[in-house]
Amino acid sequence: MPALEIVDLDAREILDSRGRPTLRVTATAGKHRAWAAVPSGASTGRNEAHELRDDDPERYGGAGVRRAVGSVAGELRDLALSRPWPTLADLDEAMIDLDASVGRYRLGANAILGVSTAVSRLFAQRDDRPLWAALRLPGRAARLPVPHFNVLNGGAHAQTTLDFQEFMVAPLGAPSTVEAVRAGAEVYRCLRALLAAAGHSVGLGDEGGFAPQLTQPEEALKLLVQAIGNAGYPLGDNGIAIALDPAASQFRSEDGSYRVGGERLSSSELVERYGEIVGSFPVWSIEDGMAEDDDAGWRELTDRLGDRVQLVGDDNFVTNAKLIRRAAARGIANAALIKPNQVGTVTETLAAVQACREHGYTWMISHRSGETTDDFIADLAVGTGAGQIKAGAPARGERVAKYNRLMDIETDNPGLPYGAQHAPLSDTAR
Repeated sequence: MPALEIVDLDAREILDSRGRPTLRVTATAGKHRAWAAVPSGASTGRNEAHELRDDDPERYGGAGVRRAVGSVAGELRDLALSRPWPTLADLDEAMIDLDASVGRYRLGANAILGVSTAVSRLFAQRDDRPLWAALRLPGRAARLPVPHFNVLNGGAHAQTTLDFQEFMVAPLGAPSTVEAVRAGAEVYRCLRALLAAAGHSVGLGDEGGFAPQLTQPEEALKLLVQAIGNAGYPLGDNGIAIALDPAASQFRSEDGSYRVGGERLSSSELVERYGEIVGSFPVWSIEDGMAEDDDAGWRELTDRLGDRVQLVGDDNFVTNAKLIRRAAARGIANAALIKPNQVGTVTETLAAVQACREHGYTWMISHRSGETTDDFIADLAVGTGAGQIKAGAPARGERVAKYNRLMDIETDNPGLPYGAQHAPLSDTAR
C-alpha cells in the first residue's frame, strides 16, 4: 500500500459524559475522513500520560482544552501534513518525538491520542478494512469480548459511602455478544427493581451504574447475586460471574492502611478480605485490588489468589509496556487493563497488549469514567483478541455506543468467536 498522505487535520472542544471539556479530532486523507473523541478518567494512576488543560478559572473551572485543540491545529497538523506516512507507528513515533517531554506535558496526551486514533481509522478506510481488522496483532486471532457491565458504582464514581468503585456483571456463559448484552440489560433491570423495592436510590454514578448508599462491598455483592438470579441466569462460568474494581489507591490512607466500610485494614487483612469474598461470591476478576504503590501487597494478593481469579493491574500499569514487564518480573498480578488515553497513542497501546502476550497476562480493554460516543475501544477489543471489555452499564449513550458496536461487528462477521481468554473462577463460581 502507498503511504498515507494526510491533507487536513483539525480539532474542536466538545463535552464528555461528565459535562467536562474534551476534544474531537478530524483527519482527512484524499476521499477519506475520520474522527476521534478523547475520554478522560476520574480515578487515575500517577504515571498516566498528561491531559493538557487550560487552567483558566474563567472557563470550565480551568478544565477547558483549548490548548490541546491548539496543539492539534498547530504543531501536530504541521507534522501530519509534512510528509506521507507509511504506517501509523511512524506518525505516532514522530508525534512523541515532537512533544519531547516526559508524559506528553508539552502538546498533551489528549491531543496526540486524538490524532493517533483518528488516523488509525484513516488507515483502515484506505485499506478498505474494518477498524478491528486493521488493529489485529500478528499471530493473534480476533475475538468478540465478554462485556463487563458496571451496574453498581461506588468510590470516585459515586458520592456514596461505598469504598469499592465498580461492581460488574460478566456474562461468561453467553453464547454470543447479542445474548451477553441482553443478559447485562436484564440483570440491570432486575437490580433496579431490587434497589427501588428496598428504598434505595436508583440514581446513577459516572459510568451508568446505580449508586445506592451502601457501606460494605458484601452488601453490593449480595444484591448482584440476587439480581442475576431474578433475571433467570445461573452464577459463574456457565452463566454470569462478577468482576470487581475496588480501585484501592482511592481508599488507602497515608499510613499505608486501607479503609473499607469504616474499618482500617492492613495490606494482609485486605488480601484476606478478598479471599473471603472470592470464597463466598462468584467473583472471577479483581482489578486494582491493592494501591498502585503497594508492591508487597500486590505480591501477597497474587500469591494468595492468582491461581483462582484474574488480578488486573490498572493504576500501577497505566497501559505501559515497560511497567507491565516489570510487574511480571516481580510476580505482580496476572492481567492488565488497557486504556489508550493512559499512554497516549494507539501504537503504544498495542505495545502494552503485546507485553501482556509475552508474559502470559490476560488483558481487558476499558473505557474511562468521562466518556464520549466514540466506539473505538470496541474495535480495539475485537482486533486484539482481548476477550474482555468494560464500558460501563448497559445504559447511557456513551456506554451503549460500545456495546452496540460490538453487536454490529458480530452481526456483520458471524464467524468471529465470542468469549473470554480464560475464566479462572473461584470454587463458588464453579
